[in-house]
This record gives sequence, C-alpha cells and structure tokens, in this order.
Amino acid sequence: MNIIETRDIAKRYVMGTEVVEALKSITISIKKGEYVAFMGPSGSGKSTLMNIVGCLDSPTSGQYILNNQDVSGMGENELAETRNKEIGFVFQTFNLLPRQTSLENVALPLIYAGFSKADRTEKAMMALKNVGLENRAGHRPNELSGGQRQRVAVARALVNDPSILLADEPTGNLDSKTSYEIMDLFDQIHSKGNTVIMVTHEEDIAEYAHRIVRLRDGLVETDLLNPNIRKAKALIQSLD
Repeated sequence: MNIIETRDIAKRYVMGTEVVEALKSITISIKKGEYVAFMGPSGSGKSTLMNIVGCLDSPTSGQYILNNQDVSGMGENELAETRNKEIGFVFQTFNLLPRQTSLENVALPLIYAGFSKADRTEKAMMALKNVGLENRAGHRPNELSGGQRQRVAVARALVNDPSILLADEPTGNLDSKTSYEIMDLFDQIHSKGNTVIMVTHEEDIAEYAHRIVRLRDGLVETDLLNPNIRKAKALIQSLD
C-alpha cells in the first residue's frame, strides 16, 4: 500500500520578475514501511520536496496523496491538522524549546492533539524510554549532548504515533560517531514498521536507507533500491 503518492507535482516561486522552478515534475510513490533517502546537490529541489511531502508547503500544480487523502489543495489549517496527525519531524537543528525539559519538549505535540496532562506525561516518558533517555527526562537542552538532543527530537517526532517520520539532515550538527548512533536508532525505528524518509547530502548517511531518490534541477534523476544497505553499519564498529 502506498502511503505517499505524488503525480507531476511542481513548485514555482516568483521572485520579483524571475520565476524559480524548484520542482518541475515529480512523480514518486512510497510504500508503508519503506526507508527512503532524498539526495541531491544544493538547489536540486530535495528540501522543497520534503516540505511538500511533510505538508509544510503545497505544490503549485500536480497532485499529492498522503495516506489515501488528497492534500494538494488543502488550506493552512487543514495542512496543519494533517501534519500533526500524520507526520513526525526531526530537524538538523533539533528545534527544542530551551526552557523546557526533555519530557516537556517531547509532550508538546500531544498538547495540540488534545491529550490530558497525565496521558501526555505517560506517553512522553515512554517515547523517551524508547530512545534510551528516560533518565534525562528532567534535563533541559543545554544540559544534554548533541546526540542526546537529537534523541529527544526523535522521541518528540514519534510520540504521536505518526504515519511517517521525516528527517531533514538529521546528522548535520553531529560528529561522525554520534551520527552513526542516531542512524542506528533510525534503523531500529524502521525495523518496528515505521515509514522513514530523510533528506541528506551525505552519502554514508544515505547508505542506511533501503531506497535512494536522487534529484537534480527539480527532477528525479534516479530512484533506485540501495544495494549497500548495511555497509554503513560497519562504520560504527570502526569508530568504537
């Protein structure tokens, strides 16, 4: 079953007298439970595609079906509602609230989803436990390492049981060893049946994905299954 289907989606931006075609015509489908990486040089359209897939933006033309729902023509409020229900985000810069504890940061999406405080605390603590950070529940971001902050961000992304985990350059601010540890965590998340999509420009990080979609100039250049899925695993061992 396809969880994501795009049909000829394009995205154009008007900047003064210039029209920038960030995406020209993208048709892809992603099945439930797949692990996909979007790759490409700067300006290829990978971040624009991620924003559309993540319901942060709408295509100028074409159709986007998310979990059997046409989201192409949705307004801001509908998009926000769909985003909160269907998608968990992990960002390069973690995007944690500095004055909130790990537990409070993880519980944040549950406030918008209408959970009671007791349920929020229980679910957030379970999400922290799932990423190995239950003993850091009362710590604020400045009391955590970069890898721990990204684990809190992953817990927050998963706390709402979303259909898709979207990661935008999830290891961009981490050293090599911590990067591979975070990708190992993504591996575990995927093995539990989650659909994982990430944007990365790093080849060794993309090796974790089972399928790599390469973009160039707003078009899909290649869309191939990854023959080296487990190659990056060995890198962790070499750094230990």
